[in-house]
Amino acid sequence: MSRSLFHLAFPVHDLAATKYFYVEGLGCTLGRESSSAITLGLAGNQLVGHRESDEVPVQRGIYPRHFGLVFLDRSDWESLAERACCQGLRFYQQPRVRFSGTRIEHRTFFLEDPSGNLLEFKHYTHESAIFGERDLSTVGDPE
Repeated sequence: MSRSLFHLAFPVHDLAATKYFYVEGLGCTLGRESSSAITLGLAGNQLVGHRESDEVPVQRGIYPRHFGLVFLDRSDWESLAERACCQGLRFYQQPRVRFSGTRIEHRTFFLEDPSGNLLEFKHYTHESAIFGERDLSTVGDPE
């Protein structure tokens, strides 16, 4: 699977607002467009926003559904946080540090796109926390 990209399809309500948020706001590359969908490149991965006429249930909090990126370089995370702020994107949660002082410490922020989809962007202090640190049972925030 060394030559693989991640693909994610998600519901959107307004294709023009989606295009603006992802391309102008986040800096995604623009791919194909139709009257019912838009293809976007996010860090080399493929996102496809599919226009959905039915209302998607409003999510209460960051769980269970969100997507985003894990940055390996803290300066890249900081640059995106700065870009989001300068572009006036809606922060669902402001940049902050989670699990401070632990092996799973990370910086995170959440954005909300025009259709209510939540995106998380984070950088782990210890890269081993991305897929490791299996002896720790903490995943996400406590209920």
